[in-house]
Amino acid sequence: MKTIVFANQKGGVGKSALACQMAYYFHQILNKRVLVIDLDHQRNTSKALRTGGIATVAATTSSKILADPAANIDRAEFVLVAGDGDLIKIEKKPTEHNAYASNLLAFLGRVAGDFDVCLIDTNPNPDIRQLAALVVADYALAPIELNQEAIDGIGDLLNHENIGIRRIQATINPKLVFLGIVPNKVELTPFQKDNFHALAQAHPGLLIAMEPGFAAIKKSTAIAEAQAAGLPVWKLGKTSGRDAGREMRPVFDKIASLMEVSYAA
Repeated sequence: MKTIVFANQKGGVGKSALACQMAYYFHQILNKRVLVIDLDHQRNTSKALRTGGIATVAATTSSKILADPAANIDRAEFVLVAGDGDLIKIEKKPTEHNAYASNLLAFLGRVAGDFDVCLIDTNPNPDIRQLAALVVADYALAPIELNQEAIDGIGDLLNHENIGIRRIQATINPKLVFLGIVPNKVELTPFQKDNFHALAQAHPGLLIAMEPGFAAIKKSTAIAEAQAAGLPVWKLGKTSGRDAGREMRPVFDKIASLMEVSYAA
């Protein structure tokens, strides 16, 4: 099982939408057994996946897999471990923080044979939930918006003294691969074009190279509509949804190839 974490220390960048749409992609396009864990107390991923009814919702919640060393779930082809209200309390129990990471790692070990891909959506706060996810993951992906605040935040994501990805790679999880940053909700305005150019100039190694250019997800109202309906955007039943799905597909294909995940017959 390959585990990927969606992480960003700024909210509102479309992280949950990207996680959901990639989960649908792995399950429906690549025919993979998919597990989604929602560690964000805002629970946008949980809401979208529940609404569509495509995923099986586990009886166990994400706070329980952090707190309970024996937590487990039933087997299915596409499973959501939903977020819950207790997630907000996790950070207030510092003496349990090491146990949370250990419990999450043990849980993933127990279910690894039942799934091909695990996607973990995290909260935007630099706390134990994000740290625990990065400690156990194989890959990390960082959706961002093309504004200066988000671009400036890249430094914290990589170099934060407690949960910076580079620190985790060096001290706790050397197998963690940072796939890169993915500009999300991109609009073809001069402002965003200039920011994208500046980002490519300043951090070319952090972007995901594609032919041509770099991976990015265009802004589309169809994606928001698909999230509200709990559907893959390409199954929204609108031309705009099919267009958005077609534009997202090469980006998802590239990320899957970097994770060495391919179509299962």
